[in-house]
Parts: sequence; C-alpha cells; structure tokens
Amino acid sequence: MLKRLETLTQQGILRQLDYQFAKFIAQRSEPAHAPLVGLVAALLSHELGKGHVCLPLTRLCSSQEGASSGMRTSAGTLSLFGLPSSASMALMADLPAPESWGAILATLPVVANMNNPSSSEKPAPTPLVLQDDRLYLHRYWAFEQLIATKLKAAAQPCTEDLDKLPAMLDELFPRTYTYLMQSLIQLRHAEVTDGVPVDTPARRQQEVCDKLDVAQPEQLDWAAIDAVLTRAERVDGLAELDHLVPTSACLNWQKVAAAVAITRQFAVISGGPGTGKTTTVAKLLAALVMQADNRQQRAKNGSASDSGMSDAHSEADEMATPTIKLVAPTGKAAARLTESIGSAIQSLPVSPSVRERIPTQSSTLHRLLGSVPNQVEFRHHKDNPLHLDVLVVDEASMVDLPMMARLLDALPPHAKLILLGDRDQLASVEAGAVLGDICAFSHQGYSAAQAQQLSHLTGYQLRAHSGSDTPLSPIADSLCMLQKSYRFHAQSGIGQLAKAINAGRPDRVEMVCQQGYKDIQHYALSAESYQRMINMTVLFYRHYLDLIEQQAEPKAVLEAFASVRLLCALREGDFGVTGLNQRIERELVRAGKISQTEDTWYVGRPVMITRNDHGLGLFNGDIGIAMMAPADPEAGTAATLRVYFDMPDGTIRSVLPSRLPEHDTVYAMTIHKSQGSEFSDTVMVLPTDFSPILTRELVYTGVTRAKARLYLFAQPEVNQRAVRLRTERASGLAALLA
Repeated sequence: MLKRLETLTQQGILRQLDYQFAKFIAQRSEPAHAPLVGLVAALLSHELGKGHVCLPLTRLCSSQEGASSGMRTSAGTLSLFGLPSSASMALMADLPAPESWGAILATLPVVANMNNPSSSEKPAPTPLVLQDDRLYLHRYWAFEQLIATKLKAAAQPCTEDLDKLPAMLDELFPRTYTYLMQSLIQLRHAEVTDGVPVDTPARRQQEVCDKLDVAQPEQLDWAAIDAVLTRAERVDGLAELDHLVPTSACLNWQKVAAAVAITRQFAVISGGPGTGKTTTVAKLLAALVMQADNRQQRAKNGSASDSGMSDAHSEADEMATPTIKLVAPTGKAAARLTESIGSAIQSLPVSPSVRERIPTQSSTLHRLLGSVPNQVEFRHHKDNPLHLDVLVVDEASMVDLPMMARLLDALPPHAKLILLGDRDQLASVEAGAVLGDICAFSHQGYSAAQAQQLSHLTGYQLRAHSGSDTPLSPIADSLCMLQKSYRFHAQSGIGQLAKAINAGRPDRVEMVCQQGYKDIQHYALSAESYQRMINMTVLFYRHYLDLIEQQAEPKAVLEAFASVRLLCALREGDFGVTGLNQRIERELVRAGKISQTEDTWYVGRPVMITRNDHGLGLFNGDIGIAMMAPADPEAGTAATLRVYFDMPDGTIRSVLPSRLPEHDTVYAMTIHKSQGSEFSDTVMVLPTDFSPILTRELVYTGVTRAKARLYLFAQPEVNQRAVRLRTERASGLAALLA
C-alpha cells in the first residue's frame, strides 16, 4: 500500500505530506490493518489539504465534478483521490469492503472511537478520531468540539437593560421619507416610455414598498396612500404615512439584526454586498454604549443615599463604556472596515459623546490575538484571555476552523461576539467553512420566545419557527440574514448577476449578461478579447502611475490603485496570476509607464505580501506600491526606493524592498485573495477550459468585488458550468450545533 501511495506522490496526485503521514500512521498499526489505515490516513490528509475538516466514511466515492473523495456513485464504484474507478479499485486491492471500514477503524489503537467511548474518563489522545462515521485528525476534531461548545454556550439571551431598547432602536433606525420623496419627484419628471406613463399608482406603490420596507402590503389602504403620494410636494407632506403605513406592516432586517445582536451574547449578521452590514453594526454599537450609559445612571441613582457614594460612582464610571474591538482576517479587510465603520459612525443620529466612544480603528485577528514569531499559538488564549467586552469580526467567511477555535478560546466568558460576513462567498483558504456551517440554520427562523421579543423590540411582526420535524438549533436565534441591497438597485446588472449565480441558475446568468446592463460588460474569450482585456487593464492602471509621476502623496496613489483590479481563478498559465502579471508589465513598459530593468524592483511596482511578518506589522494580503522616497538634505539621505502600505489604522508605512517578507506582483490577483476587498472597476477572467476550482462561490465572490462596473471575460459554457457546481466542505460542525 505504501508503495502504491508513493507512486501517486511521485505522479503529483498526492502531496509528500499525505504520503509521509500515511506512512507514519501505518507503521504504528498492526500489520493486518496497516494497509487500510495507511490508505485512510492518506485520504484524510489529502482531503484536509482541499479544505475538508474530516473524511466522511459513508461517502467514499463520487462521479461529481470536483467532489471530494467521499461520495458514492450510482454504480457503487470508487473514485479515490479523483482517480478513475479502475485505478481506485486497484489501489484497494485486498482491502475489506468500504462499508466495513468504519467498524474496523473503531477498534484500532490509533483511532479514538467517540461514538462509543470506552469509559467516562477523557480518552488518551490518538492521531485519529472517529465520530458519527466521520474520521478526523485529532486536533481538527478538538477544534470542532471547542467551537460547538463555545457557540452553544454563548447562544444565550441577554435579558438585562431591555426596557429602553425599543426607543433606542427607533432612534437609531428612524423612518425617513427623503428617499421616497426623491423617487416620487423623479417619477413625475420621467418621460413616457413606449407610450406608457412611468408615474403610475403601481409604480408609486412599488416605491413605497421599497423605500419603507413594506413586508405586508395586503394590509394597507393603497387608495389613501396614493392620495398622499400624489399631493405631497415636500418631505413633510408624507407625514400622514406614519399612520397609513404602520411599523407592523414593515420589516427592516437591519433593525432586526441590531436587536438580535444586542440581545444575544453571540450573533451573526450575514448579507451580500451593499446590504448594510457595517451600517447595522455601527448602530448596534451605539446602542451598546447608550445601554452602558443607562446602567451607569442607574448605578449613580441607586447609590445616592448610600454613604459610599464616591466609591459607587467610581465603580459605575469604570463600567460605563464597554471595551469594543473590531477585527478582520486580513490587513486589507481591516483597512476597509476602519474606513467603512468610520464613515457610518459619522452619520449616526446620536450625541457626540456616544459617537466618540465607538471605536473606528480595526486590526487583524493575528494582531488581536498576539502572534508569536515561529509559533502556531498566540499570546492570548483561555489562560490569558483578551481584554474586551465586545468583539466584532468582519469578513467572517474567511476565518478557518483553527483560527475560529483559537479566537473563541481566547474570549473572556462575558464577552459579546458578533460575526459579520457573506455566507455565500468563498470559504476560508484553509480547512473548514465555519460561517457557512453556522448559517446553515438560518432557514429555521426564530423560536417563539425570540420572535415575540424581537417583535416587541422592533415593532415588526416576525414569524416563529414552524415546529416542523427538524428540531430548532440553539444557534438559530442568534442569526440574521440581511436581504435588501442598498448598493445594487433593480437596474443594477451586478446585483442581478450575483442573485442569479447564488440561485444556481446558469440560464438566468446568461440572460443577465445579454440584457445590456450599463454596469456589466461580458466578453466571450478569444485572442482578440484577451488582448482587449490586457489593454483595458493597462488603461485603468495608468491613473495611479500618472499620480506617481506627478509626485502625489502615497495615500492618493494607493487609493487610485485600489480602485481597479484584474481578478482570475488560477495562478499559472495565460489566464492565471503569473501569466497576466507578466503581460501587463510588458504592456506598461511598452506604453512608457514603468521602466522595468533586470532588477525586479521599479517605481510603480505593486506587490502583495504572502507571508506574515509580525516584526514589520505586515501580513498576508497587505498591498503596497514601490515609490521613491524624497531625499532629506538635513539628514544627509538620498532619494531611495521604498514600498508604501496603507495600514489598517489609516497611516502610511514605508519599507525598504530588501526588508519585505515573501511577496508577489499584484496587477492581477486570484479571486481568493480578493476577498475582503472591493474595486470600482473589476476586470474578471475565467480560463477557457473548465476546472473543478471554478465553482458557484468563486464566481459569486469575483462578481461581488465590483462596486460600480464589472468587465467579465469568460466563455459562456465555462461560466454556466461553474455556476452549477457548488462547493461543499466535509465537516461535522453543523451536526454538533444542531
């Protein structure tokens, strides 16, 4: 068996790590079982490298494109490591039938059988763990157990200080008629289209439903509402809608999400681009600060008659404002969070004293936990927990299983955890799909008690769990899915395309691409369109290079570069990062915009860090641009080439090229690396030949990086095939949370 696995390693089908781990486990097993254990160990390691947390023994074959080695075909043939069934059968020669593997493994010393533990005592650590027909590496099984235990313990209601919360939420999420009035004015001045008036009762009703978040239009008197709409000349003329469109007929999911997060110790706010996740979290943080003020005031009032008034006041002052931390998985995502949360806070309808106590600076998870050079562990853990009361984690879909486990392990017991992210995006690069597993219960709805409380706090009518055969997960009451996009309106092609991709509708995707939306341009790949793509990207990048020539400030140059990006699915080849970066560099040299010599470095070179350097404070995903630092005659220094980075706290840091950790040129970047970023102009290319790496989540993530315009270069059949293929990562977390 080891010889067979070694051959697969030499052929590049297995990693050297997979083979060595199989060899390690097989040599520590009984000779009779060593072949089976070696093969299963190689399979498990191989699957872990593909992002799966475990090896499902009941699904050991598949004929599906890009599927893991853990599924069965209708013919019952095996497909291990993606090999043809005949090669898989040869690999399994002389082994027992796959149906018996679980029972055999459960009896072996190298496997801990958690389906039937031998005693109530904690079992001795073993390399492998078997639970519910899922085989794990011990550490990944432990990660899942820790996450499930922590989240279920944190999925508890916070029932104190809720008396003033309805008024707070109404203040933070006020009804405004400004946007409705603007829409009505636009309708009145709109030209007749194809002989049909645009300003109709049906269109006005549509605007009311959209701008006021009407969820139950059948309850409303539309004749009376339309009378108000037609005679109103100013915003104050719509005030009568306060009674005609009661709050109980509406449903603003941002307000519900804030109520969920404030009333639970653990909460998830998930939504696509433009659904207002950052706006929502800014408002709920304001509510938490206001709640703390109320507690402080009650403590002062309660101690007014006590002899120890000064001590009580001192204690109340100390507990007034919660310690809030904002983090994201990468430096770029942290910088975006800093920018967006700062902007959202400035527009909050709260007092300056409240606004000033909401943090705007965010950091990376590595910085928060305290990375230790050359060590896997962090400075903060269960024995040295983080010093915070509220933790907000943005882009949570990028957080892998080990990192989430270490984060939860370092949280103090009283801390509130709020995860933000898009569950439909790509899962983390490393193993696991934690946010997706957590959000698997979003369809269940809320428990009766939670629905009743949220209805009371928001004024909306929320429906409770239907009480079907599926038991309600304790996690369900901590979830809220934002559903309305404020960035992509009905005329937005990007929004429509993202919706069609998410629905797994290739026919709809093709229809959207062909409908002539102004914010989407779709090109089938050919030699001509490929060159068009290169020329287009070079034209976009001229702007930041012109700013460098004009000796603009580094921040302005970095912002200009960040407004556009070429995204691709692969790393190698003409359609991959390496080939595209080389082509773009050649065209920029030809255009006279960069002066590339034999030296790798030149003015204007953009680079992305690919390995964390804790000493420099640069982390995987950080992007910098090489520019000349001016000479300083007083210090006696000449002009030197330095690489400038926009840090998460808004400052600019420059580093000598020779001091940089591992990095790549980044005119083009993979869609995976683009997570946590957005670009006004996004050029996206898919290869001409289909690859299993092309999935629905990959295409969706690439498309939704575009804020204003998307230029998609892809063969329609390749794009449609990718939309059909959904990523599924083997994991037991959802089962544990259920």
